[in-house]
Amino acid sequence: MEAILKDPSGAVIGLDFDGTLSPIVADPAAARVHPDAPAVLAELGAYVNAVAIVTGRPVATALELGPGLERVPGLVVLGHYGFERWENGRISGPPPPAGVPRVEAELPLLLDSLGLLGVTIEDKGRAVAVHTRRSADPEGALAKLREPMAELAAKHGLVVEPGRLVLELRPPGMDKGHALSLFLAERDARSVLFAGDDLGDLAAFDAVRASELPGVTVCSGSAEVTALADRADIVVDGPDGVVALLRELTSAFSRS
Repeated sequence: MEAILKDPSGAVIGLDFDGTLSPIVADPAAARVHPDAPAVLAELGAYVNAVAIVTGRPVATALELGPGLERVPGLVVLGHYGFERWENGRISGPPPPAGVPRVEAELPLLLDSLGLLGVTIEDKGRAVAVHTRRSADPEGALAKLREPMAELAAKHGLVVEPGRLVLELRPPGMDKGHALSLFLAERDARSVLFAGDDLGDLAAFDAVRASELPGVTVCSGSAEVTALADRADIVVDGPDGVVALLRELTSAFSRS
């Protein structure tokens, strides 16, 4: 953290969305960014090299669930683990792979064959996610799904990304770590902070270490996932804690 405080103009601040800037909810479509996050990010962005949200969500969905983010000066949103990018009001990215709609068409039959009730399918454009949070036995349903989902992913040239009571099938070749590494190089970063909450953020934590830059990893803590907390430099209490930490950073910059 010392390098970021001494040289904020060289710092890149990377942030996951769900569970980090937005509280986890039973229905992913009902998620909303922390009400204070857009203002805090706008203040933070005035001091640092760049602020980037790195999420598995499509860019358009992250912006829809994050009212006010589109007005944060200089903000970059890397969606679909980096396959999509939003900057200066424009979205860029390749077309979705053919395997995604094929998987989505087969998933209802798979869920029915396993007798899983309350499990929901989320169309993410370039990926498809299966959530077990609303089932009677979320952990049991997740365990039942792991092997057949892996087989379905392999059949259609996709990979499985595990999360907090969710399994996501997405194209290979990009993850949050790779997306963050490319962004750090692009911005000639001299330090980096990344905050996340879930297993999909481990790759970004690894990228912070591999960058050989002065780096800080932050876990938005929860009782559901402990693997990230074990690897983090700082653990805070959910999105409230993340926003509070970013606000403290901004206050420190303003005093220096």
